[in-house]
Amino acid sequence: MTETSEGAQLGLQEKLGLDVFKIDSEKPHIVIDHAVCRERCTVRPCLYVCPAKLFAIQPDSDDIFVDYEGCLECGTCFIVCEDQALSWEYPRAGYGVQYRFG
Repeated sequence: MTETSEGAQLGLQEKLGLDVFKIDSEKPHIVIDHAVCRERCTVRPCLYVCPAKLFAIQPDSDDIFVDYEGCLECGTCFIVCEDQALSWEYPRAGYGVQYRFG
């Protein structure tokens, strides 16, 4: 935990809440190849490893959806996707997460 100037302790969720995200709506930095995901992936590790919990199953199609706008840019999803259904790169310059505390 980190102490603020007022002496209060901030936990992980409070620290993450201070981050600022500049969204690049023209070029997402995480793209899912749904055909590869449907054909090869049976475990779907991206649903469980993302520290920001940005991956979910779309109920109408059973496809994986990623809310890339809140990405912490750790790359964990890319690393665990053994089926190579994800393409991941850092956001373009000027976009992405800006850590404010910690």
